[in-house]
Amino acid sequence: MPRVAAVDCGTNSIRLLIADVTIRDDGTRWLRDVHRETRIVRLGQGVDATGMLAPEALDRTGTALADYVAVLRRKGVERVRMVATSATRDAGNRDEFFGMTRSVLGVEAEVISGEEEARLSFTGAVLDCDPVQGPFLVADIGGGSTELVLGDWDGRTARVRAAKSVDVGCVRITERFLASDPPSSVEIAAAVRAVTEALGAAFDAVPVAEARTWIGVAGTVTTVSAVAQELSEYDPERIHLSRLPLERVKDTTERLLAADHADRVASGVIHPGRVDVIGGGALVLGVLAETLAERASIAELVASEHDILDGIAVGIAD
Repeated sequence: MPRVAAVDCGTNSIRLLIADVTIRDDGTRWLRDVHRETRIVRLGQGVDATGMLAPEALDRTGTALADYVAVLRRKGVERVRMVATSATRDAGNRDEFFGMTRSVLGVEAEVISGEEEARLSFTGAVLDCDPVQGPFLVADIGGGSTELVLGDWDGRTARVRAAKSVDVGCVRITERFLASDPPSSVEIAAAVRAVTEALGAAFDAVPVAEARTWIGVAGTVTTVSAVAQELSEYDPERIHLSRLPLERVKDTTERLLAADHADRVASGVIHPGRVDVIGGGALVLGVLAETLAERASIAELVASEHDILDGIAVGIAD
């Protein structure tokens, strides 16, 4: 039962999972969470406009990573893998980021492709699912990109049929289009057009009509689930594998886009670091829901607390 750690550094957050991995005789794997943590560091702050990682964003990320290293040592982690996604792929000064991560963590952070990100997210997302509910369509809405992946799960192995990553995410869409608080109808319409156009490439590459179950992962989806359920506080157990009819997804998206900053803070379930970008993420989710209602026999969204971190952890246990 190796104790492993997975670190995922995205455009908006850096996240840590420490888990014990049991490999059963039949080849199936079971993860027991030891520690799971998210820090909103906004590494992608301004990257879309400048092409560079901001010094203050690098500082925030380095501080969070140093804190994670202290946790790894206390918990006796044997193996660790760190992946870095959209913001670092796009940055002209990415070498500064990798020098910092190498110095703090002691291992190289890996820049993974959007397709690899999708595969790992898919693996993590389906671990707790009944194989008969497949084929599964997993959507991972990040800060700078969104991945769609279609695949199968037999209880032991995840098999990807098709995957595509496109450059739309909660931070990117908010910075490009949603300047007002709350955003105006003109801003929202422009954002919807851009997201619809960008996601068109994903829908061209991924045959979503083959899917029976739609699973959404990462902070936008889990936050939308918490808001839709009208939870008084964020509760991972009530969110994990919760099911939202597509009409509820649409209604919640509209509520979040209509809310101003004070309303979002008062909700009690939106992470402080996500308050300013949840509208952009929800907009992406809403476009996905509307398109899937037209193109696939899918009536609901399944929200999963398990995602790329779990996929990474399973992969490094071998």
